[in-house]
Amino acid sequence: MARRSGTARRARRERAGHGEVSHGPPAPPTSQLSVFVHREGRTERVPSVDSAWLSAESGAIVWVDLVAPAPADASILRDIFGFHELAIEDAIGEAQTPKIEAYEGYLYLILHGIDIQASTHGITTHDTDFFLGQNYLVTIHGGFSRTIAGLRELCLRNDRILGEGAVGLLHRIVDGKVEHYQPEVDKLQDRIDALEEDVFESPDHETVRHILQLKREVGSLRRVLIPQRDVIGRLARREFALVDVEMAYRFRDVHDHLVRFTDETMMCQDRITSILEAHVSNVSNRLNEVMKVLTVIATIFMPLTVLTGLFGMNVEFPRFLGGARAQFWWILGAMLVVSGVMLWWFRRRDWL
Repeated sequence: MARRSGTARRARRERAGHGEVSHGPPAPPTSQLSVFVHREGRTERVPSVDSAWLSAESGAIVWVDLVAPAPADASILRDIFGFHELAIEDAIGEAQTPKIEAYEGYLYLILHGIDIQASTHGITTHDTDFFLGQNYLVTIHGGFSRTIAGLRELCLRNDRILGEGAVGLLHRIVDGKVEHYQPEVDKLQDRIDALEEDVFESPDHETVRHILQLKREVGSLRRVLIPQRDVIGRLARREFALVDVEMAYRFRDVHDHLVRFTDETMMCQDRITSILEAHVSNVSNRLNEVMKVLTVIATIFMPLTVLTGLFGMNVEFPRFLGGARAQFWWILGAMLVVSGVMLWWFRRRDWL
């Protein structure tokens, strides 16, 4: 979730919509414009935007969905809607963290969806930009978005979708995106559970890499959830005149979900930190056990080395009973006795 160039952003956007799982390399995105207008109780799809519809007195509600925008598409936002250049630059350019900004007559929002890559089990996020006016909503995103695609199909069959107004449509999109967080957070919990078992049952040299990778992913997800929670919280508190009381209640429900997800990611991060500490402690304990065994072996061999050194010198030395061959067995017996006594002493002191 680090910032990337505009090209990298579009490549990331094309992988999946909110909550989707990528199953293979995506096709390069192409710019696509979808325009829906609700007039006289009916919703229809039209090829272009009539600037007269953007007036609050027109009675029309307009939804413009722009997919994988190119720099040339900025003219639609600039000439037809009259959005501020800085907002257009953020919407077309590099990825931004979630935020909300108030301009004269409209709001500009950036919100993120979660994306679990099936091939790598990695967590990434992709942003959707919103321009919210009194009677229009402009959504800008890259690639396929399950939430937005579903609403595009639904609004043509149910006139109520756009009939609730631009703020109601924004709530439906945001609520759909947040709902897709739950299964992916559950998968994240399962990965942490599996990692805990691996740490204690079958740790290997890749365990630390997996722990740090998961820790980085959860930290990145948390850095997106916290500002996103704050953005929805501002809508729930009715800081903007575009949001009425009923919509504020709806956004409050979404805010509660984001608070819970934020708390869960914080707990996940704490669990991963504990797993890392447990793994380091486990490795240290195993190293201590190995060093203890090696130390015992070295300690036992020290007196044995002294015995072999003494009887191996090229000088006259007192001999044990028996002939020349019996000396070997005497020395071997002495070495076994010394080793047995040392092992008994180590075990008595609980060193073994």
